[in-house]
Amino acid sequence: MNTVELIRKKRDGDKLSKEEIKFLISAFTRNKIPQYQFSAFLMAVYFKGMSVEETSYLTEAMLNSGKIADLSSIKESKIDKHSTGGVGDKTSLIIAPVAAAAGIKVPMISGRGLGHTGGTLDKLESIPGFKTSLTLGKYKTNIKKCGAVLIGQTKDIAPADKLIYSLRDVTATVESIPLITASIMSKKLAEGIDGLVLDIKTGNGAFMKDQKDSETLALSLIKTANDFDKKVIAFITDMNQPLGNYIGNWLEVFESIKALQGDYPKDLMELSITLSGAMIFLGGKAESLEEGKEISFKLIKNGKALEKFLEIVKLQGGDLKFVKHPEKYPKPKETEKIIAEESGYLNEINTFELGVAAAELGAGRKTLNDKIDPKAGIIFKFKLGEKVKKGTVIAELYSESQSKIKNAKKRFQNILKYSGEQVNAPQLIKKVIQ
Repeated sequence: MNTVELIRKKRDGDKLSKEEIKFLISAFTRNKIPQYQFSAFLMAVYFKGMSVEETSYLTEAMLNSGKIADLSSIKESKIDKHSTGGVGDKTSLIIAPVAAAAGIKVPMISGRGLGHTGGTLDKLESIPGFKTSLTLGKYKTNIKKCGAVLIGQTKDIAPADKLIYSLRDVTATVESIPLITASIMSKKLAEGIDGLVLDIKTGNGAFMKDQKDSETLALSLIKTANDFDKKVIAFITDMNQPLGNYIGNWLEVFESIKALQGDYPKDLMELSITLSGAMIFLGGKAESLEEGKEISFKLIKNGKALEKFLEIVKLQGGDLKFVKHPEKYPKPKETEKIIAEESGYLNEINTFELGVAAAELGAGRKTLNDKIDPKAGIIFKFKLGEKVKKGTVIAELYSESQSKIKNAKKRFQNILKYSGEQVNAPQLIKKVIQ
């Protein structure tokens, strides 16, 4: 096949066949197509889009570029969750043990934080000794032993996605729904799952700021999952404020431990219970989503979810001392309080800037090679719609560096807005799509 002809075909808005897309992905993965030509193809997709069939073909080609985990010997339902990412979004640490305690097998391949969003792998690795890099053999063994495993993408799983994503990142083609869909689904299908729960964020702290765009992405993911005979349910959820109160890697592990102990902020528990309830429902352990949520809450209340979390940590090499006694975790060198400069109802939080502030403190990275400080982060004490009095501590900053504290503190000048009148908090779960 002729690469230039295929680029021209997509540039002109024509549909590519399954064989043509397979050729492009296979040739690029094997270094038979130079980056400048594949960049041109990505830009053509960005502007002209792809049909449902083309998106499915692209997903399949990326999926088959590497190994697919064979979990057929595990008879129980294998269900995962994917979130498009946000600030303080720590639900994976809560819902994986909840679903596993309910008898669902949870093969979870997660990512790292980049920019203003946190990553599940970075959070888990803030637990000393916790290993997120496992072979596919160990991945399978852990699922059989305790019901859940949380690892990073290996070089064997959807290698085309790694190559294509790094190119999208530097060619301004990240925000393409077909490309996002194929990237997410190729990795998730490679896990060996039977079903998938989707948490698609929307709002000023999400990648998809507009709810209509979030719904379009959700529908694209659902259609592609259906093409591969996978059960799926999607939730459009609010990201106009951080989820929970803790932002930063160890801080979010700490809040997750507290949540599993029954000490939780309302929004974090509402979303966690909903997502794990959906996993339990898709996995056939509940007759409805509502029953799945009831089972989830019961497993947190009776301590079985916390027991499962400890089992997961131990099996992946984590030091249980800090999980059982979080107060023994090393403390950051520098702390600073953010004081409310006026009274009023909290009307707006620039969640993107809040995430960037946490990254400035050392909790995130600007490039994939930046080092993470597991102790750095922010405790944000208020929610939208709550009344704040002047002089009240609204947030606490943690870092190893005073200069980083100063940089993060400057950002707070543009993060918060107040109103003299009562304002309503945003609805957390905006839509369910099945």
